[in-house]
Formats: sequence, C-alpha cells, structure tokens
Amino acid sequence: MLKYQQIAAEIEQYINQHDLKQGDKLPVLEQLMSQYAVSKSTVTKALELLERRGVVFQLRGSGIFVRRHNRPGYMSLFSTQGFKSNLGGRVLTSDVLDVSVTKPDETIAMNLGIDVTDDVYRVERVRYVDGKVFCYEESYYVKAIVPYLNREIVADSIFDYVQGALGVTIGFSDMYMQVGRLNETEAGYLDLRTDDPTLRIETIFHLSNGKPFDYSRITYHYEHSQFVVQANGPYM
Repeated sequence: MLKYQQIAAEIEQYINQHDLKQGDKLPVLEQLMSQYAVSKSTVTKALELLERRGVVFQLRGSGIFVRRHNRPGYMSLFSTQGFKSNLGGRVLTSDVLDVSVTKPDETIAMNLGIDVTDDVYRVERVRYVDGKVFCYEESYYVKAIVPYLNREIVADSIFDYVQGALGVTIGFSDMYMQVGRLNETEAGYLDLRTDDPTLRIETIFHLSNGKPFDYSRITYHYEHSQFVVQANGPYM
C-alpha cells in the first residue's frame, strides 16, 4: 500500500471510529501534514482518493468535510476495496464453495490479459450480510500475482490478504452491469426461484500499474442488496 493510500485509510478509519456525520469538519491540510509527517502532495493525493470514494468533500477556503450517505443498509457500488471495507458495522460471512487452480477459458483470459495456458485461482462463494444471503460470486485471480489462496483466506477478505500479506497495491476497476433473471444454479445458491430478477456485475480489478489481477462475476439477491452511487460534480 502506498503512503497516500495508507493515510487515506487512516483518515477514513478516524471518521468511522468517531462516528462523524455529513458536514463534520476535518483538520486542515497543514494539520494533516504535521499529524502524518508527510508532504503536502501526499496528503493532497490521499484527500483526492477519499473524494473519489465519496468519503470527504473539500470547499476552497473553508476546509475538508465528511461526506456520508445516511441511509442504513446501503453500500457503495463503486468501490475497489472489496465488500468488507464497504459495510460499516454490518457483518459479512462467506460460504466457500471452491478454491482451486485451473486454466482460464477464452473469456476469462481476455478479461485478465493472460493466456489460456496460464494458471488462475478459481474462487466460488456465497456471501451473507447480517446472516442474509447477499450474493453468489465466482472470481478468478492471476496466480502469477496471487500465488496462494486457501479456504481460510477466502472465507475472510481476499483483498485484505492481497494488500496486507502480499503487499500488492490495488488501483482501479472496470464494472459491467446487467439486470436479468436468475438461472437454476444461481437461484439455488441465493435461495430464490429460477427467473427471479437479479443484478449481475462483472468487475475487472487492476493493480496500480494497470495490470488486471482479478475478474469477478457477482449475482446479487434482489431483496437483500441495496447500493448507493455517489457522484462528483454536475451531470452534463
């Protein structure tokens, strides 16, 4: 994790620990520079990251303020940090169905920018939030970047492991969304009926250098999943 990302995480942790509300003011730029013993450019990058994630907003000449959506139960749709860091006080658990090394098909290889002869980890999970079925997830990780996964790691947070234990820096993601109907397999995992509505999201997660390392296909339980999208600037 780069220094500015670490500072952004600590500022967000401070906001959560102190239960700060929308509009609460944070220390000024100079105080943050002194507190974290870093340059102005590092703090500025940390704040820009938090702005893009919808955590803070800045008013020229007035300061830095907390930006929080106030509807409980809603999670940010556009996040590169995984579910666990995006749920507040809600409890995330996983039923791990599969962790195995395999070869990607052409679609998976194309999305990950690798060859069909390369190894990937296939991870299959059903995920629960506060004990309710949240989604069915099928993910593929480039083994050259994520060399080891097991059920214990997968049952918790893969992103925490990737960033903490492996020292990999996650950069950005591309998301493709489709509203559709559940097939028989998906319905069984989500405890719903075949042809019930769903939101499917395919996401390609990239490292900070732009290299894809994770391709995920997630199918959401339509009754238990609620999202917020926080936009910056006016719509044109």
